[in-house]
Amino acid sequence: MPNRHNRKSLKRWVTGLALCCVAAPTMALACEPDSAQDLQAVGKTRLSVWFWDVYDAQLLTDSGNYDDYDRRALRLSYLRDIKAKDLVETTKEEWQRMDIAVTSEHEQWLEKLQEMWPDVSNGDCLMLVETEQGHSSFYNAEGRLGGIDSAQFTDDFLAIWLSPNSRFKDERNELIGAK
Repeated sequence: MPNRHNRKSLKRWVTGLALCCVAAPTMALACEPDSAQDLQAVGKTRLSVWFWDVYDAQLLTDSGNYDDYDRRALRLSYLRDIKAKDLVETTKEEWQRMDIAVTSEHEQWLEKLQEMWPDVSNGDCLMLVETEQGHSSFYNAEGRLGGIDSAQFTDDFLAIWLSPNSRFKDERNELIGAK
């Protein structure tokens, strides 16, 4: 029979495990700002590259439909650790791959993203919510990270996942509900 000290340690361990399991879903829900409460899911997907799971993605719109919307949101729930500088560099590389001209304005947006985005770890979330003006606001579980006041940025950024020229066609189709 375990002594009293071992029982206390076991009780703390079990309580910690229970809190971890209860808190994990709460953190995922915390990445949904009030500005996205009226948006409805369109589709979701998991991006895996070779045998690594990178993130789960979910597209939301005000209509719940990709073909008819006024506002969009994209939630990325990360499944691995990635440095913010790598996220920003990948954004630029995808724009170039898709033949989106990276102008001086794009470079300014990339600098702003570098300042705004944190490094992400397994379980972290980043979410872009489109405003009524078409601008972008970014959030994580801690709240609003910042924004970019440009509808062109919003379109170019979301094109990485939503354009027919997206690198990952099957995942794009799952996001827009076109299985």
